[in-house]
Amino acid sequence: MKFTAFLKTRGASAAIFMGIFYAIAMLGIFLPGYTAIPGNVDKLPIAIINDDAGENGAMIAEQLEENLPFKKIETDITNKQALKDLEKNDLALVVHIPKTFSENMQKGEASSSIDFTINEAGATAVSSTMNSVVTEINSQLSTQFSQQTAQGVLMNFNVPEKQAAELAEKIEKSYVGNVVTINEIPDGMNHNMLPMFLTMAGYVGAMIGAMQLVGAFKASRGKASKSRLFMYVQSAALLIAVISSFVAVGVAYLIDKPSGDLFFGIVGQQILNYMVCFNFTAILIFLFGEGGMILNLPILLIQTIANGATISRDMMHLPYEWMSHISPMYYSVQSYFANLYGSISPSPYIWSMVTVGAVSMVINMTIVAFIHKPMPGQVSETENEKNAAEITA
Repeated sequence: MKFTAFLKTRGASAAIFMGIFYAIAMLGIFLPGYTAIPGNVDKLPIAIINDDAGENGAMIAEQLEENLPFKKIETDITNKQALKDLEKNDLALVVHIPKTFSENMQKGEASSSIDFTINEAGATAVSSTMNSVVTEINSQLSTQFSQQTAQGVLMNFNVPEKQAAELAEKIEKSYVGNVVTINEIPDGMNHNMLPMFLTMAGYVGAMIGAMQLVGAFKASRGKASKSRLFMYVQSAALLIAVISSFVAVGVAYLIDKPSGDLFFGIVGQQILNYMVCFNFTAILIFLFGEGGMILNLPILLIQTIANGATISRDMMHLPYEWMSHISPMYYSVQSYFANLYGSISPSPYIWSMVTVGAVSMVINMTIVAFIHKPMPGQVSETENEKNAAEITA
């Protein structure tokens, strides 16, 4: 057998195809997706709340609106509501100028500050970007605004301008930028990426499991009815989901050591994650067999960007944003962030996962009922029961 003949075999041809296909799919999906960093940073929504009764707060708020590189800046909102929105990651940054800011600045009190609040329990690119932005803002305000304020205070006391400038240099800076971080994540990228890795472990395992179990479904046709085999597939998937979830969460606890109180909640979510992803990926396999696995790969790659672990939905390019709305991975990652590190309920994301899973299962049931034809000699459950009754009689 010549080498050229070997290359024409089904296995070799499939390997060549997958090598080329995977390279195109991975690079063609990942590279455009990550151009959103930092290209779409300006799409992140922030809030600037000015409660200052004096002129300084209004001046700073106006300057921030003009100079910050964000298109979505909310100003007509209370600080309390803004912080609630930040908890849900509907905002990326909350800037709050307190009521006594101008008064404290004029007195030269060190208590004069602006609060910059960031939520770490979300996309890593968002929190790191906001930290950089806040650092730059505080640097400019502390070196320019505070010195000018101190100089103005001295001149109000009839100190000559030249002497006021000299004394201003010696005055301790009265401005303090107060950076507040809510839902802090422990140091280490392993903690930041735990929601994504737990989700990925379930998704990839479920995708491979779907290929194997649907294959077993097709191989067993004729030995039982389609409905019974479909129940066997779902039952086997649930069994695998329970076993693999305890193993996955156990490994996570050995390495990242989350709170013990969360163990069974995380296990429960991981089981749900597996079952939702199983039915989601099984759709294409029920439709196209092994070819469905090839189609599932680019969908998986898109979701690694669209799951919100690295970039938020606001930053995503349109195809990735669309995928995030139907992606089980997006809702799973957000639920893990809320459960592991956040202070909000993961319930909205859990129910979204349940919806995706339920719709996927209904689609699979429809495919099995109307597209998969009965095998020769295969009888329905009703006919089996009828035959059994006749034999008994």
